[in-house]
Amino acid sequence: MAFEEKIKELLDKRSEAKMGGGQKRIDKQHEQGKLTARERIALLLDEGSFEEFDMFLTHRCTNFDMQKQSFLGDGVVTGYGTIEGRPVYVFAQDFTVFAGSLSETMSLKICKIMDQAMKTGAPVIGMNDSGGARIQEGCNALAGYAEIFERNILASGVVPQISAIFGPCAGGAVYSPALTDFILMTKQNSYMFLTGPKVVKTVTGEDVTVDKLGGAMVHASKSGVAHFVGETEEATIALIRDLISYIPSNNFEEAPYMETQDPVDRLEDSLNEIIPENPNEPYDVKEIIHAIVDDGKFLEVHEKFAPNLVVGFARMGGMSVGVVANQPKAMAGVLDCNASRKGGRFVRFCDAFNIPLVTLVDVPGFLPGTGQEYAGVIAHGAKFLYAYGEATVPKVTVTLRKSYGGAHIVMSCKQLRSDMNYAWPTAQIAVMGASGATEVLHGRALKEITDPEEKAKFIAEKEKEYNDQFANPYNAAKYGYIDDVIEPRNTRFRVIRALQVLQTKKDSLPIKKHGNIPL
Repeated sequence: MAFEEKIKELLDKRSEAKMGGGQKRIDKQHEQGKLTARERIALLLDEGSFEEFDMFLTHRCTNFDMQKQSFLGDGVVTGYGTIEGRPVYVFAQDFTVFAGSLSETMSLKICKIMDQAMKTGAPVIGMNDSGGARIQEGCNALAGYAEIFERNILASGVVPQISAIFGPCAGGAVYSPALTDFILMTKQNSYMFLTGPKVVKTVTGEDVTVDKLGGAMVHASKSGVAHFVGETEEATIALIRDLISYIPSNNFEEAPYMETQDPVDRLEDSLNEIIPENPNEPYDVKEIIHAIVDDGKFLEVHEKFAPNLVVGFARMGGMSVGVVANQPKAMAGVLDCNASRKGGRFVRFCDAFNIPLVTLVDVPGFLPGTGQEYAGVIAHGAKFLYAYGEATVPKVTVTLRKSYGGAHIVMSCKQLRSDMNYAWPTAQIAVMGASGATEVLHGRALKEITDPEEKAKFIAEKEKEYNDQFANPYNAAKYGYIDDVIEPRNTRFRVIRALQVLQTKKDSLPIKKHGNIPL
């Protein structure tokens, strides 16, 4: 064969591989409002940066006459490229080839880029669009999944792992995304579940649609499985690019720094008046977050799930930070099972990847009731507590208003090795609120008072007495639990100065294989 013919053969094979399952199936993908695997990669990566692996790989299955049907690439596109100049490894399942089902050889392709990512210290981004395990391959497909899962586990905390769900993700396939750091879904055509509607109907008799069982909004608001939801595939891919900008490429790097024109010493006068006079009146903690971070930009994580706790990424003085804040606007900002899970996972991610933590506290306690106790609020709250106590990254805490009881401890108090603990003059740090404390401290005396007017006067007097002592930050400051009481409008400046001085912080944990977090 002449040299020119060999070149032509190569180019023809490349063209064939790029067509996946063929034009008909590509058209069908577009008709469903979905992009192809290659279109997704092109949107995700910097133009011209993609280098593909294993374009010519094909499956090795001969069961059910599978040898008669074969496609170059075997249903997944893999390789590496850059996002804003930073290297990332990527795989995108191709639904046009055997419905993106996972074969032994497809798993080999995915595992190869994951191994490379670990060696080079670069993030892994997986774009899922698959009908699950390739049934014709039997246990080989299951082994392929297990190989991927093991790499997800080994890569956890070493390189960031991001999963985007752009179609079906069912059965064992859901566990790879679940093992990664962030899951993104789209409002349409995106769903995850262990067992589909037909199996649910057969086993439990329950009629349920695909969307109600495992759609994007279900996982974003009810289960907490999805961290982000995009309106479209394009919007979801833009979210991935934005997310990557806040996190380092691996656990040895510092979080990315980005120059800002927003002055470090910018005063925010509105913060001096944001806390209502009535301690039971809500306000939006996101207004405080937007006011103190660079250019008011905040990338919220888990926005629809457990809204009583707000978590997400921002920059302060150009430094990437993880923000954790109680939200008085939702359930008065109490902690519950879901908020504790959400906060604990986010804190552990930031700690794993050297992202400083800024915590804004306004928490009246944990949500009481049998529902929470039966759901294991003790164990879930302990996860959050464990995450903060274990974290060795710089930790700056600002108490805005209430900080009561066990919830005070959980929210990055001084004894959990928080580095800088500030408080606004409106801070109240105590075991509980005045009303509850009065009942406990003066319960016997209250029983002896029969006149309603006299009882009301006594309660008001004792509540005032308790508030005078604890409805301020100075009692905690007296013991050094608060490093300084700051004027609210100076919060941005004080937090950034603290983060700057903590850049050289060194903290360590006792030598051990790993702790036993209360899962």
